[in-house]
Amino acid sequence: MKNKVESDIENHECDCCSEHSEEIENHDTIKNECQSDDCGCSEEKIEEKPVKKKKKKDDIKEKIKELEEKSLRSQAELVNYRKRKDDEVIRMLKYANEDMVKSILPLLDNFERAIKMDDENLEDEVSKFLSGFKMIYVDFKNTLEKFEVIAIDGNNKPFDPTYHQAVMTDKVEGTEPGMVLEVLQKGYLLKDRVIRPAMVRVSE
Repeated sequence: MKNKVESDIENHECDCCSEHSEEIENHDTIKNECQSDDCGCSEEKIEEKPVKKKKKKDDIKEKIKELEEKSLRSQAELVNYRKRKDDEVIRMLKYANEDMVKSILPLLDNFERAIKMDDENLEDEVSKFLSGFKMIYVDFKNTLEKFEVIAIDGNNKPFDPTYHQAVMTDKVEGTEPGMVLEVLQKGYLLKDRVIRPAMVRVSE
């Protein structure tokens, strides 16, 4: 049977152990901190704190999960941003010539007005003069069509506010209401975009 002295030594906890009991988790660390020769600490008597370790491990896992989710969100936002920018650049390039085409259309209108001055007599001076206009007009129109500038077809078509601008209305017998009777000024499309609606006369 152990005597009282041996029991006291075995159950003795030195001051250094008491001081670091909440901060130090394993015996190796305690041995480095403990400088007392008669310290009763032993590796068998110092128990690790599994609950605290598990909590710390769970906290680390949760932090890793949060960082992974944040990284995925950032990547998704970057992909969406690049897609929006690419779409914007494509649209800009697709309609890059819009302003230039709009400024050219009045010249095309003037050519058409001049050509309409011609009559059925192609041998008079007016017809000979306008023959050069007609050649320029055809080349002009063909060049615009290469850049997908197309005139809007309006005659005898139902009125469509997307493509037509009604500037006059007439009641014509035998004609349904809302039909385009005459195109007063041609409208044009640039690819699939209306850059100028056609000015038309519509039936009542």
